[in-house]
Amino acid sequence: MKYTSQMVAKPYFIFALTLLFGQVLFGLILGLQYIDGDFLFPHIPFNVARMVHTNLLIVWLLFGFMGAAYYLVPEESERELWSPLLAKVLFWVFAAAGVATILGYLLVPYAELTELTFNHLLPTMGREFLEQPTITKIGIVIVVLGFILNIGMTVIKGRKTVITIILLTGLLGLAVFFLFAFYLPDSLVLDKFFWWFVVHLWVEGVWELIMGAILAFVLIKVTGVDREYIEKWLYVIVALTMVAGLVGMGHHYFYIGAPEYWLWLGSIFSALEPLPFFMMILYAYSMVRKRRIEHQNQIAITWALGTAIMSFLGAGVWGFLHTLAPVNYFTHGTQLTAAHGHLAFFGAYAMIAMTITSYAMPIMRGRPNGNSLKAQNVERWGFWLMVIGMLGITFALTAAGVMQIMLQRWDANDALNFMATQIEIIPVYKVRLVFGLIFTAGLVAYFVSFFVKGPLPGEAKPVA
Repeated sequence: MKYTSQMVAKPYFIFALTLLFGQVLFGLILGLQYIDGDFLFPHIPFNVARMVHTNLLIVWLLFGFMGAAYYLVPEESERELWSPLLAKVLFWVFAAAGVATILGYLLVPYAELTELTFNHLLPTMGREFLEQPTITKIGIVIVVLGFILNIGMTVIKGRKTVITIILLTGLLGLAVFFLFAFYLPDSLVLDKFFWWFVVHLWVEGVWELIMGAILAFVLIKVTGVDREYIEKWLYVIVALTMVAGLVGMGHHYFYIGAPEYWLWLGSIFSALEPLPFFMMILYAYSMVRKRRIEHQNQIAITWALGTAIMSFLGAGVWGFLHTLAPVNYFTHGTQLTAAHGHLAFFGAYAMIAMTITSYAMPIMRGRPNGNSLKAQNVERWGFWLMVIGMLGITFALTAAGVMQIMLQRWDANDALNFMATQIEIIPVYKVRLVFGLIFTAGLVAYFVSFFVKGPLPGEAKPVA
């Protein structure tokens, strides 16, 4: 580790993984509630479990991104972080706000929570993914602004690279588009129209810039490939992301009351969205093939390659399955959406967070060449169990979505109602739960790998 201030990333990574475990735990609870609706009722009803599950996803990924930025920016900028103290203070503020919000969901009825947090003064609550109390949203804005100030000043005062510029652009976009969380119009159409400015422009826009920057940093470190070569690939991927991702937001505007031209814009541009993810596969494998060193942290390379492949499958292939307007007419809001969401979030964002964690955490623990080979083997077991588990969840949800369409939507004259359809799908939900347990076992193995001892690997060697 070149700069002591990089150590501020360590608590961010640790807390992110802690929240990830909480997210997976509530995912299992939801899986059981799909099979038995009375499971844990009335203590943790389905709507509360789902709210906690999705909010933990967002918060742990933000902690992961912040940790990644605090680690890579000093190294890229060739100077210490502008204010390590600010980074530490913001960590505790964000962690306290996150824990308090989750406890509020679990311990206080949501209607009462809106009153306790003075939502009536600035109504923002009640929307999917944006259920956070208004005071929490304000806290998030303060934390993110402080974070961007810290990262921005470090970049401005140090060396400028393509990686830091793209990362900072993504972080600025994250902050700007979150401001739409404070806009809650009376019209449901307008509400949904601008709600996607947060959700879509995060996950299919600026977050992809953050992902690309982190992946480029790790690949430079573990392959030794010339920075100029990696940066050219990064430019192409970012350009495709911006063109396809921004206008591709139109695939969320199908049949909600938006103008008809969104049917065409959404279909055409969102059909292009798999391209940057496919380019990412070519990019990652090209870097590894051209590597100049044989880095001893092989599991970090595995995570990097896995990120490229799984993000293409989840965001690209499963996204394209239901992105065209005539198809989306039948599929929207079914379990096909959940299949795409699970694989895309895991492949693109959870895996890139684990990639940088697997690379950086050993270094911050005094192991510059990675954890022991024994620990890496345990982590590899965790990697494959999580990948297999998530693919199984995705296929099960895809099957559930197809059943839902055929039973509930395809033939209006012979359609079942929603609850009758859900009863028919229960056998598939049981399969999904089994793969959820496999995924959980993989996550546990991933955690265990950080504590497995053994002889540490030697220095990175030039490729013959």
